[in-house]
Amino acid sequence: MTSFIKPLSIAAVVGTLFASVVPASPASAAGAVKPTIVLVHGAFADASSWDGVAAILAKDGYTVIGAANHLRSVKSDADSVARVVNSVPGSVVLVGHSYGGSVISAAAQAGGNVKALVYVAAFAPDAGETAAGLSGKYPGGTLGTALAKPVPLADGSNDLFIEQAKFHDQFAADLPAAKARLMAVGQRPITDAALNEASPAPAWKGIPSWFVYGKADKNIPAEALAFMAKRANAKKTVVIDGASHVVMSSHPAEVAKLIEEAAGSVK
Repeated sequence: MTSFIKPLSIAAVVGTLFASVVPASPASAAGAVKPTIVLVHGAFADASSWDGVAAILAKDGYTVIGAANHLRSVKSDADSVARVVNSVPGSVVLVGHSYGGSVISAAAQAGGNVKALVYVAAFAPDAGETAAGLSGKYPGGTLGTALAKPVPLADGSNDLFIEQAKFHDQFAADLPAAKARLMAVGQRPITDAALNEASPAPAWKGIPSWFVYGKADKNIPAEALAFMAKRANAKKTVVIDGASHVVMSSHPAEVAKLIEEAAGSVK
């Protein structure tokens, strides 16, 4: 897992800040005001990875935004997501997958309207920690051996992809092979610099958090995810047997249920 450290659909597009927005249904919107759900994808994925979850949330009356995560650096990605969050009137539940957990941990500090954090197979770093360091903290991760040859960038960093032939087994083993092949083609790269960037003071120390992950995650070992959930004093942790790293795609109902529990805590 440590070998990578040195050299790891939703509806309409709205401007440059939003990947997508799914509005609440009119019938649901007529009831009590609900917090907006902002979904942040992780590395080797895009906002479409939330499609199943977003559909359930929207059906249940939530306004859902799939925020663009550029996967360039923790700071710049968090700044981008924070601008989205700050543009939302009212309360927000901020949800992150994988590296998106590092992003939401930083982004939620900017404004005052984030009332709950949900980590979906996601990093929850403390100050000074890196995604690369946390993923190698416990055995079981195999991402380093699944990466393709790095793509050099002008600033000296590298873009990282998962080899398409290894994507299904590594990233999405509990999804149909045909679906995983399409995800492999559309995967978005992350810079090695982002994975090795030290995180700022985390929002989970002051904002309630919820965690969900799969026992069969090969990107972030389940033991590492359990450690982060416990350290964050998670209000609730859901562990799904056999679920891969893309637990939100393979188990959207369970993930949406936990997000709605977090949203239900917002007063």
